[in-house]
Amino acid sequence: MYSRDVTEAAVGLVRSGMSASGAARRLGIGRSTVEWWCRLGGVRLRPGRIGGPVRGPVTPAAPLPPRASPRARLDQERRALIADRRRAGLGVREIARELGVSHSTVSRELRRNARPDGRYDAGRAARRARERASRPRAGRLERDPRLRAEVVRRLALLWSPAQVSASLAADFPDDEEMRAGHETIYRAPCVRGRGSLREELAVELVLRSGRRSRRRRSLPAEPRGRRTWVEGAELAPGPPEADDRSVPGHWEGDLVVGADGRACLVTLVERSSRFLLCSRLDEHTAETVAARLAAMVSSLPAALRRTLTWDQGCEMARWRGFAEATGFEVRFCDPRSPWQRGTNENTNGLLRQFFPKGTDFSLVSDGEVARAQDLLNGRPRKTLGWRTPAEELARTLAEDGAITE
Repeated sequence: MYSRDVTEAAVGLVRSGMSASGAARRLGIGRSTVEWWCRLGGVRLRPGRIGGPVRGPVTPAAPLPPRASPRARLDQERRALIADRRRAGLGVREIARELGVSHSTVSRELRRNARPDGRYDAGRAARRARERASRPRAGRLERDPRLRAEVVRRLALLWSPAQVSASLAADFPDDEEMRAGHETIYRAPCVRGRGSLREELAVELVLRSGRRSRRRRSLPAEPRGRRTWVEGAELAPGPPEADDRSVPGHWEGDLVVGADGRACLVTLVERSSRFLLCSRLDEHTAETVAARLAAMVSSLPAALRRTLTWDQGCEMARWRGFAEATGFEVRFCDPRSPWQRGTNENTNGLLRQFFPKGTDFSLVSDGEVARAQDLLNGRPRKTLGWRTPAEELARTLAEDGAITE
């Protein structure tokens, strides 16, 4: 990269009527570099030519900014410097040292983009590089119908691109053709036009959350009105195994309330396996919630009945009856601290993929809720080593010998 004084001197000479060739000869830099600076500055060029390599003084260049990565492409500034140093007769290794790149980078650039007579022009090199980069090429999913069909099938189950990519590697370990990176899958539904994944899946967003920006973190906890049902069941201190997820049987729960403010979903998520239990209620009074929770966990083995963490909503005012009937230890989070039951919060966010905000749960059938529960429990998770919650729960119980006939 040349200094600003050199740039202004070259443009000034051309403004005064000198040709780009003459200005380049005067300053000891390449003609293409002068032409490029003039085009950037809106200065008209008058005809001129250099009849071969111009021998002259080598104008020192200012330090070049580092490339974004070792594999980043050469930019116009670096190509202009290569042209100038070749005109001055410098070798490939000398140019590479000045640019701070490998000598093979310079050699490859000269081999690909030099003129037939061996001369190197920075402008021509940049045009050729752009032409090669923009060549038409069919994407991976367009070239392989079998791979495309598998990707479409898994995306239709509302899996994320990362989950689809990992599951392909697990299901086809010996078939290298059945591979697709998550970025490849992520971009494919965004491609419009005939035959695209967008058309096949009839989806508008790949990100399940639908968000376009980060949300602000929750505000600090504030004191709230007296809630007598929470006394004696505060969250801290809790069992260590509940925090490190080493032992199954610790659950987090909440309500997902619908548009009418009455009908809702009751969600329970097991911390170690992320296994979900979900049920619909027409109203969420303390009595109905306690009874439904007891029914939801009635088929669980004793090894999976340890603790249940809930927020301080009044729907859990009857928690003592639920605890006596099921053997669970019930604990309550601090006010306005949803991160204390983050597994449940994240799972409720996944449920919004099936039931967006504003859904009236009085119009949702129990079958629809069961289908959403099964799809989430059958979806591979990165945090589980790409196993599904159902597989992880079964594996954990088998290792602990907790499965009963």
